[in-house]
Amino acid sequence: MKPFAIAGIQAPVSSHENNVPAFLHRLEICMHRFPWVQMVVLSELAAHGPIANQAEPAGGPTETAFQQAAAKHGLWLVPGSYFEKTADGKIYNTMPVIDPTGQVIARYRKMFPFRPYEHDVESGTEFCVFDVPGAGRFGVSICYDIWFPETTRILTALGAEVLLHPVLTNTVDRNVELSIARSTAAQFQLYVFDINGLAAGGVGRSCVIDPAGNVLHQAGAAEEIVPIEIDFDVVRRQREAGLQGLGQPLKSFRDRLVDLPYYDRASTPSTYWARLGPLAMPKRGAQEKAPDPACPPKGDPLE
Repeated sequence: MKPFAIAGIQAPVSSHENNVPAFLHRLEICMHRFPWVQMVVLSELAAHGPIANQAEPAGGPTETAFQQAAAKHGLWLVPGSYFEKTADGKIYNTMPVIDPTGQVIARYRKMFPFRPYEHDVESGTEFCVFDVPGAGRFGVSICYDIWFPETTRILTALGAEVLLHPVLTNTVDRNVELSIARSTAAQFQLYVFDINGLAAGGVGRSCVIDPAGNVLHQAGAAEEIVPIEIDFDVVRRQREAGLQGLGQPLKSFRDRLVDLPYYDRASTPSTYWARLGPLAMPKRGAQEKAPDPACPPKGDPLE
């Protein structure tokens, strides 16, 4: 058995004030109650909420405060994300990874902002995995990223055994997102820590899922600390032998005979995708006729 203890903190997020002091206090409570925890994960945009008016450069006061807390408690800290403003004025949704000495060992920029709503947020282009010595390898993604299974597939191909997935979901699609989180865990044979916020930070219902797609815990809509001890040997055994000795999806994908041409946009452009129209905010009462998926247009490479 290779155990490792992770706590998700589901808590209210304000959109008009600095939330960092409140989360530092909750971190104190978490470590007082559960001193055996080795890593803490917060929700997406926990530091300042979903409005970008408090964006700051990487390495600014938000990261510094969380670095000091990680070093104080000697734990790994993934403090959700914050809006990062670069020197050229671009805004990214950025999540640092802080080690137990207080060093930022990685920063991940959300690849799939929730467009068209997050239209002012730039897309990141680099995947992020990191190792915890003596435990295993972690991958990170943020909220809408998980809707694109390609992101988790790449993280898994890079060796991720746990997906840390802070979210800010306060909309009616939370049920769907929870289904995707479960499917992701089973499909890629890894643990998923899907940590949502409250108030301006989401509707809660954070969940932790094992590599077989079983929900180890799902929070409600109230403030909660979710400490879970995972076992890396469970991941490794399941990837070796399959879910209950059954499906081995990672090895099946590795050994596939079929190419996937639609992933190469340059050589196999999809005329069907082009006909879907622009990625834009829906208009009131607009009823565009969508293409019939059963009838690909002539000239489509896979027709």
